Amino acid sequence: MENHSLPRTAAFFDLDKTVIAKSSTLTFSKSFYQGGLINRRAVLRTAYAQFVFLAGGADHDQMERMRAYLSALCRGWNVEQVKEIVAETLHDLIDPIIYDEAASLIEEHHTAGRDVVIVSTSGAEVVEPIGELLGADRVVATRMVVGDDGCFTGEVEYYAYGPTKAEAVRELAESEGYDLSRCYAYSDSATDVPMLESVGNPHAVNPDRALRREALSRGWPILDFHRPVRLKQRIPAFSVPPRPALVAVAAIGAAAATAGLVWYANRRRTTAA
Repeated sequence: MENHSLPRTAAFFDLDKTVIAKSSTLTFSKSFYQGGLINRRAVLRTAYAQFVFLAGGADHDQMERMRAYLSALCRGWNVEQVKEIVAETLHDLIDPIIYDEAASLIEEHHTAGRDVVIVSTSGAEVVEPIGELLGADRVVATRMVVGDDGCFTGEVEYYAYGPTKAEAVRELAESEGYDLSRCYAYSDSATDVPMLESVGNPHAVNPDRALRREALSRGWPILDFHRPVRLKQRIPAFSVPPRPALVAVAAIGAAAATAGLVWYANRRRTTAA
């Protein structure tokens, strides 16, 4: 455990291809189609975008095109309906694509007393429930403008991307008292170099070509995450029971031992007689 007399620390995680194996936003396209939010053509286009993203990542220009496309696509969507769809399909879609290695890292950082912060370009309506599923302490995500009718206007209020992620990390450090020189950060994309270089312990995870070159030149650790696993499959089959249960087990064991001793003593007396 960390010495809590020292300044607090945190581990900042990008989400897509760092903690989960796909794009969090694009993964819900089929659910949004079934909910009547998008048409079949949009499903096919997002499937292609997912393929491109998985094949080689997304550079700045591709990210900008994706941002413009998704912003226009969600115009008019009812925010509460989006949240309901995400909540209903979260475990089926996201749980199976969480990297086992990332889940272990999150546990290690929590055990060491560090906060875990998800910093993602995807929308807050998607990222916040995923952060809760992962047990993250905080989430930084893109926020869309919501009109008086409760629907997205298609405009972006806050875009968590590139240098903006680094700014968010520094603002959190100031408000929460994090010592960035002792903090950690993880990402797969060269667009997150500003976030990575803002902490003392940056890590490249499944890096794209540009980030791999950057990591090699700077001596940053390069991690390979490749084992998606459901969170519930990571729980040991025979977990340690809660403390009240342990007390009950101990009491039952003591009672059984006492009864055994009484029986043994009575039997010896009977035999002796």
